[in-house]
Amino acid sequence: MAKTAKKTAKKAVKSTAKKAAKKAPKKAAKKAAKKTAKKAAKKAAPKKKSARKPNAAFMAPLTPSPALAEVVGNKGLPRTQIIKKIWDYIKKNKLQDQKNKRMINADDKLKTVFGGKGQISMFELAKIVNKHVK
Repeated sequence: MAKTAKKTAKKAVKSTAKKAAKKAPKKAAKKAAKKTAKKAAKKAAPKKKSARKPNAAFMAPLTPSPALAEVVGNKGLPRTQIIKKIWDYIKKNKLQDQKNKRMINADDKLKTVFGGKGQISMFELAKIVNKHVK
C-alpha cells in the first residue's frame, strides 16, 4: 500500500508540473499582449488640448504714469503688454547689459521710470511698473 501511495503522489507532482509548464508560456504571452495593446491605445488616442482662457485680471487695461507713457504710450494697456513694450524698447535701444544679461541699463526715459537708478535687475522690472500704473 505504501508503494501505491508513493506512485500516486509522484504522478500528481508530475501532472501539476506539466500543467504549470503549459500555463507559463500562456501567461507570458497574455502579459505581452496586454503591454502591446496599452502601447497601441496610447498612440492611437488623440491628446486633448485644453483651451486656456486668459485671466481677466491680467487683461484689465491700466493707465501708465506720464514717465512710463513716454516709453509705452498713453493708451491704457494690460500689464502684460506694458512689460512687453518695455522689453521691446530695451531691445530696440540695446539697453540690456552685455556682460550680465539680467541687468537693464537706463537711458534718459527709463531713468525717470526706474526712480533715478542707472541700472536695475530684470526681476525688479515688474515691481517698478507696478508703481507707475493705475
